[in-house]
Amino acid sequence: MSHFELPVVDAQPYLDNPQSARALLECQKASKTTAAESLREYGCMLIKDPRVSSDQNEEFLDMMEQYYAQPRNDLLKDERPEYGYQIGVSPEFTEDPRCRRDASCQKLIDGLKSEHKPLKIAQSDPKWRFFWRIGDPPTSTKFERLNAPPVVPASKRFPQWEEIMNGWGHSMHASGQLVSEMAAIGFGLPTDAFSRRTKYGPHLLAPTGSDLNKFGKLGQVLAGFHYDLNFLTLHGRSRYPGLYIWPRNLNAKIQVRVPKGCLLVQTGKQMEWLTGGEVPAGYHEVVVTEATQKAMQLNLDSGKSHPLWRVSSTFFLHIASDEVLQPIAPVFDQARNAPMYPSTLTGDYVKNELAGINLMRQYKD
Repeated sequence: MSHFELPVVDAQPYLDNPQSARALLECQKASKTTAAESLREYGCMLIKDPRVSSDQNEEFLDMMEQYYAQPRNDLLKDERPEYGYQIGVSPEFTEDPRCRRDASCQKLIDGLKSEHKPLKIAQSDPKWRFFWRIGDPPTSTKFERLNAPPVVPASKRFPQWEEIMNGWGHSMHASGQLVSEMAAIGFGLPTDAFSRRTKYGPHLLAPTGSDLNKFGKLGQVLAGFHYDLNFLTLHGRSRYPGLYIWPRNLNAKIQVRVPKGCLLVQTGKQMEWLTGGEVPAGYHEVVVTEATQKAMQLNLDSGKSHPLWRVSSTFFLHIASDEVLQPIAPVFDQARNAPMYPSTLTGDYVKNELAGINLMRQYKD
């Protein structure tokens, strides 16, 4: 694995005055430490956002650890397979990484040097996931099930569930919108070129839960090599290391740690579509490493009795289901690969992707 320092974009100048020279410097394409070029060159960046609260993140992780530590039958009461698992909980071994079978993804893996290849995906992911809807729903949509209201857990053990989930989810959503605006400016587009397309999107606070009592063996794949189908993915801090990313143009596998006060931002497939392939979706995996096991032991030795679950602090920013996905003019419709991204409704695209990762088996329109 290579050593690589992720670009850090400072949100403060933009929050103070979006028209200031300092703010524009953070957005412009001229420097690879700005939002637009970080996403174009690497498919990822760190956003330093003063609105991101470490205490809020910790409170969220505390609750989700307790949630996933419930008996299996209690968790399954929150399962909604008829909605393609896009709300509520999805059990372990439900989601199947697309790269496990996808020929184009296998070709990408074959092109990596041996030391930078992801670990082999032998099975569906042994992680649970909870999808909690964030943001205003559309007033009307052709894709009602992709925009269904959130599921409140059946258990009465979490009286602050909605407050904590909405608090942390809205913070991450605000950062995602800010990155969308800064990237648009950096690419020479109107400020709202991306953000207006995300209005009424089915945004999801999407914490995974991996039972390290069962799956804490060194080298265990918790989330197989994959890209995300949404527009931008934001990662907060996890208590257990193990996230690896493949920054574009580096041909390298990088282990990531998210500094306090920052969020990791990765591009998703909807961003790739809107930019005609100029900003491709980022790939990542989550595995149990020596650092993961060290954090597990520290937890056990601490006496604080945290359930031994690895919870991700993940947020998916989506383009609205009824928006058309196509390369944005006048910048990206002339991109070399733009013809590979024909006009399609975002909801239709999402349904196709969900089928590819085994989440559409019981979906009903």
